[in-house]
Amino acid sequence: MTTVGGQRVTDMIGSSDMGDRTRSVARTGGMFARSGLWRPGPPQRVARQLAALRRWGTALGGTFVSAAARDPERVAVRDDDGTVTYGELDARTDRLAAALGRFGEPPRVAVLCRNHRGMIEALVGASKRGADTVLLNTGMSTEQLVTVVKEQSVDVVIADHEFGDFLAAVPEGVHALTAGGPDSGLGELIASTPAVRIEPPRRTGRTIMLSSGTTGTPKGANRHSKPGLQPLTSILSRIPMRVHETMLIEAPLFHTWGYAMLQAAISLRATIVLQRRFDPEGTLRLLDRSRATTLIAIPVMLRRILDLPAETFPKYDTSALRICAVSGSALPGAVSTAFMDRFGDVVYNLYGSTEASWVTIATPEDLRARPGSAGTPPPGTRVAILDADGNPVPTGVTGRIFAANELMFAGYTNGATKEMHDGMISLGDLGHIDADGRLTVDGRDDDMVVSGGENIFPSAVEEVLMRLPQVREAVVVGVPDAEFGQRLAAHLVLDPAGEPLDAEAVRTHVRANLARFAVPRDVHFRADLPRNATGKVLRRLLVEPPAEG
Repeated sequence: MTTVGGQRVTDMIGSSDMGDRTRSVARTGGMFARSGLWRPGPPQRVARQLAALRRWGTALGGTFVSAAARDPERVAVRDDDGTVTYGELDARTDRLAAALGRFGEPPRVAVLCRNHRGMIEALVGASKRGADTVLLNTGMSTEQLVTVVKEQSVDVVIADHEFGDFLAAVPEGVHALTAGGPDSGLGELIASTPAVRIEPPRRTGRTIMLSSGTTGTPKGANRHSKPGLQPLTSILSRIPMRVHETMLIEAPLFHTWGYAMLQAAISLRATIVLQRRFDPEGTLRLLDRSRATTLIAIPVMLRRILDLPAETFPKYDTSALRICAVSGSALPGAVSTAFMDRFGDVVYNLYGSTEASWVTIATPEDLRARPGSAGTPPPGTRVAILDADGNPVPTGVTGRIFAANELMFAGYTNGATKEMHDGMISLGDLGHIDADGRLTVDGRDDDMVVSGGENIFPSAVEEVLMRLPQVREAVVVGVPDAEFGQRLAAHLVLDPAGEPLDAEAVRTHVRANLARFAVPRDVHFRADLPRNATGKVLRRLLVEPPAEG
């Protein structure tokens, strides 16, 4: 058991205590029973499913093979192009896996797609081939994308038609295929390849995720696919997903969060609902039409849904929604509360990083008790709050967040790694654990502002600003100051239908709720905030104040 300031944080990974192991097995069995994963079925199909898992393992391709063996007629994907079953996608990705052998043995595949079936075909087909897969970010420039393709020694690029400039700039010797739509090169490659029985690859391909790049150039995080059901166990320990969910995945599939939920959906033999581009009212429409029970999103999407006109919500029946799981960036407490007030207590907040996957999960009960909480660690994860010398800090005291679990990455592809301590990796964030064991993230460790010798956490100021009824979004950063070293600058997006708000009213509000040194001297009103494709605010672009304000 790990404690921080006398407070239990989580169970140890790989404990040698037989009692702990027995309890862990019992806990896992209980979760799988509740989820329906151990539900009896037709004997022949159950036998095929288990045989597929034994042969293929639990990498993405193997999980899909086993799901198709159990539920071949079930709709796997519902997207802008209609529906396709698990059996149909299994056959198509077999042919794709065979075709990819023309480009290397195995090739390294880069994928640049929005959320549609072609993205899933590319990922599953590459996994069946044992190919390393590089997930490209749709928000990157053509120059950045080309640089990544070169650095990662990519053999094949699969990209949507809309990224034509990138496809035209792919380096010589790299094979380029378009994806999505009836005339895609990916579809033609699959159609032109004869049906063939695919054997499990000799090696399991790696998945290379790109870091968010909010503080600089994105880096490739090398994630080895490990055998076992630990990732699914972690999710089911906090989020009551079940077999045959209908899951609307709005989070980008190229991101750690969206990709992880794709894996979970396939393991649960869920129907995966996708739309290429997020549209707030479109999300409500899909929840209604598909009767989706689970929504996978990023926090800014919840904000966009809540911003819809009040008369929009009665048009759509979203009563089937049981779970709204979010991750990828900070979830403001005011947003989680407002969303649950409208849709019920359905919000689950997952905190983690590209390098460590998720490390804590907040349930609706956590978010009601402490809005904005990141929750508690799932089984098999350690979390510790350490000071600058690597020592645990007392309960309630802010320090650096370190974590360890079985999902940690294997280092960056350029050879770099993250700071480690006692087998735990630094998440680059500051946070504290309350008396109930819940983690609250106070901000990035490089976001803390030191103004006139006072340490200020921008997130605390942002939470206060979000209490203003006129404020829809708020970000606070430190900017250079000749006298104090740094000063606070607030960047606010206002509700266009709200009452007027000026800079002095903003300062007065903060002064009434926080210390004098936490009052932002600069207040900028913006039409929107600069974000990357996963919704994270690009704070580095806000350090230089905009012309307006």
